[in-house]
Amino acid sequence: MQLFSLKDQVAFVTGAGSGIGQAIAVGLAEAGADVACFDLPGSPGIRSTVERIEALGRKGLALAGSVTDRNELDAAIAHTEKVLGDLAVAVNCAGIANAQAAEDLELERWKSMMDINLTGVFLSCQAQAAVMLPRGKGAIVNIASMSGSIVNRGLLQAHYNASKAGVIHLSKSLAMEWADKGLRVNCISPGYTATPMNSRPEVADQVKIFEQTTPMGRMASVDEMVGPAIFLASQASSFCTGVDLLVDGGFVCW
Repeated sequence: MQLFSLKDQVAFVTGAGSGIGQAIAVGLAEAGADVACFDLPGSPGIRSTVERIEALGRKGLALAGSVTDRNELDAAIAHTEKVLGDLAVAVNCAGIANAQAAEDLELERWKSMMDINLTGVFLSCQAQAAVMLPRGKGAIVNIASMSGSIVNRGLLQAHYNASKAGVIHLSKSLAMEWADKGLRVNCISPGYTATPMNSRPEVADQVKIFEQTTPMGRMASVDEMVGPAIFLASQASSFCTGVDLLVDGGFVCW
């Protein structure tokens, strides 16, 4: 359907080397976009992401850098525009997760979570908006989490939850600042998803509980985040901005 087409548009995806970011980067190419894939230097999966994009007949670009460094983001976006063309879509997926009791949480671990999950999203949006706003058009999609709306039973992750709540409210705030400037900002809040993060030792015993406490009885696959991302990036959602789209198998209904 034309409403969902991203044909010949240029997209930029952070965290594109694995998990949800990788799936969305490939999905945007399936929808017709050329995709710049941004991840940390040495990311083992970034080459695979680009190869999958190119196998679809679209252009892929591998870019290395940190979302905590505005200069590296600016350089990556400038290179994207030089090689692929004007940036039209951005999806910010880079993030980390870990668990620790709040009373024992070291300040540096708190800061690292906020630097990557929240400040990293802000800097990414800021760098993307720097080229989109002058053109008066564009779509940004940030990946938050249902943990930004609820507190997960049995998981000691106040720092993670707080960072994702920040992403949701940041996205809404940017959406309102840029609504009259042609730039839409929305976010997706995944529920329990089968990503490398959910293979962490501290959540291994929780996987069955994740499945049992999700109304649909299972975790999502990373591919189930692709459709929502294409919707929010495309003209299918042309009147949507400031939306937090929960993709959680019904979890927050209970």
